[in-house]
Amino acid sequence: MPKRLVLPLVLALVVTIAVAGTAIAVLTRRTSTPPPLRVSGLPAAVTTGEADLMALSPVPNRPAPTFTLTDQNGRRVSLASLRGRPVVLNFMDPHCVDICPLVAQELRYAEADLTGVARDTVFIAVNVNPFAHSVADVAAFSRTHLLTTIPTWHYLTGPVPALEAVWRAYGVDVQAPSPKADVIHTSITYFIDPAGHERYVASPLVNHRASGAAFLPTNTMQAWGKGIAAIAESLASAR
Repeated sequence: MPKRLVLPLVLALVVTIAVAGTAIAVLTRRTSTPPPLRVSGLPAAVTTGEADLMALSPVPNRPAPTFTLTDQNGRRVSLASLRGRPVVLNFMDPHCVDICPLVAQELRYAEADLTGVARDTVFIAVNVNPFAHSVADVAAFSRTHLLTTIPTWHYLTGPVPALEAVWRAYGVDVQAPSPKADVIHTSITYFIDPAGHERYVASPLVNHRASGAAFLPTNTMQAWGKGIAAIAESLASAR
């Protein structure tokens, strides 16, 4: 090779490597994973991971629709009577073998995680099964899933028209075509502050095995419990 061509070729090679390196650096910056986005208006105590897991979001700060129903012990309970305490409100089928037992376990984890001023948080479920709405039905579910270990647990039921009024008020869709068919219903958790106002909603989740059996990993249910407890504590500390 003529000597006069060596230096230009070397310089061209250096420039090519430098440009390639710059391109790789730019590509790396552009394709790196951005930090997770966080919905605004959530309690600071709830981690972004917990909020994402729960699909947690704030709702307009307005009075929660009131109702009066009967719990698993045959006692009449009104939402208004629970003012002054945070309320975690769910909707469950006492014959459910899918998502409801998982939510029950998450509530037990949540109650165990409560501390201080939030220890009096009330956990409520409203029955969504129009064919199994006796006190005995909700009492059996409460015992089976150890919800009776939660001192402030109330599984509420009543006449079907009264239940339907609560479902409508909270936007819960219930499909129950017959006593032997599965009840399909909206699975949602409301967080109500001590003033009786709706503050947040979350969407419980479920996975299914190849057999069709519902399940969630234990650490996922524990994370749900921690999230529920953190929200309850933020509501309790603001009263």
